[in-house]
Amino acid sequence: MTEPSTPLPVDGLFEPFAVKSLQLNNRFAMAPMTRAFSPDGIPGDDVAEYYRRRAAGGVGLVITEGTYIPDPAAGPHTRVPRLYGDESLRGWKSVVDAVHAEGGSIIPQLWHLGVERGDHPRLNPDAPTVSPSGLALDGTPLGRAFTTADLDDLRESWVAAAVNAKDVGFDGIELHGAHGYLLDEFLWARTNVRTDGYGGTLGARTRFPAEVVAAIREAVGEDFAIVYRYSQWKSNHYDARLADSPAELEQVLAPLVAAGVDVLHASTRRHWEPAFADLTGADADLGLAGWTKKLTGLPTITVGSVGLDKVFTTAFTPDGASGTVGVDRLLAQFENGEFDLVAVGRALLADPNWVSKLQSGRTDDHIPYANEHREVLH
Repeated sequence: MTEPSTPLPVDGLFEPFAVKSLQLNNRFAMAPMTRAFSPDGIPGDDVAEYYRRRAAGGVGLVITEGTYIPDPAAGPHTRVPRLYGDESLRGWKSVVDAVHAEGGSIIPQLWHLGVERGDHPRLNPDAPTVSPSGLALDGTPLGRAFTTADLDDLRESWVAAAVNAKDVGFDGIELHGAHGYLLDEFLWARTNVRTDGYGGTLGARTRFPAEVVAAIREAVGEDFAIVYRYSQWKSNHYDARLADSPAELEQVLAPLVAAGVDVLHASTRRHWEPAFADLTGADADLGLAGWTKKLTGLPTITVGSVGLDKVFTTAFTPDGASGTVGVDRLLAQFENGEFDLVAVGRALLADPNWVSKLQSGRTDDHIPYANEHREVLH
């Protein structure tokens, strides 16, 4: 997508947005970013203040970092927050209250890493790592495959986390079904070679993620918003594809929509890139969020290097700094109806007031992202 010849107004991104329990004052979301500043899985006052500052800085919807569901093999780190246990839930209640006090909305990202937990976890090291087929993202054996009985228990763990979120006072939930983590491992042919009805065809590979959504929907009721994040790419496998065509993408998304998803969060590394590079015609330039909305009719969230001149993988290099850039390409996509919300990641790590500065035309005051912003909560 080329830059528009004249700047577009940002006003549309500051219009309210509502779907079920999500009642947002603008179209900006804070993207989920793992921070690991919650010792023993308990978010403290510093975490509450971190999220509060983004709400005070103009973010309409805070999507928290991934938070583990109550399964012993959900993840490897002791400092990643958990969405279970009295102390962790009290911590999250403080976070929710702090964001609400600033007029913002907040949802947690429910997270199970599956095989990406690795084989040397610090959290619950005696629990084996599990995944759809006991295969790492590169196809090599790691951990063990789920039994059918395992899946029944696992489904209930997702439900328990969702119910906890509603009880704490969150405004909805997001399921992390992207980047090669557990739900995505079911969707991807390389990590799901099951033969029991949960693998094989693309339709069968969607079965378990859709069952998780349906079970959560039944437990939390019709009015509690469910966001589902998905991606084509996987961690360190940036050329991976769930779908090679819009028709295949529709096969992935339709069961999730039927099961009860309200908003789809299409995770890409660069929001402006076409989702299917080999297409021609009127829709050839549509990004992943655009295709998602076109195929499902649901509201979508776009994401990927918003406001920055380098993709997120550079954040993990010695020279991880990124310069600031304008949002004209983002605005052009919005004018084209490709998305409803935009998630901003590293730009908000660097500058909690990034959104309010954009609204008031103070973009020259945006703080560039640097590695130091990844190392601290501020």
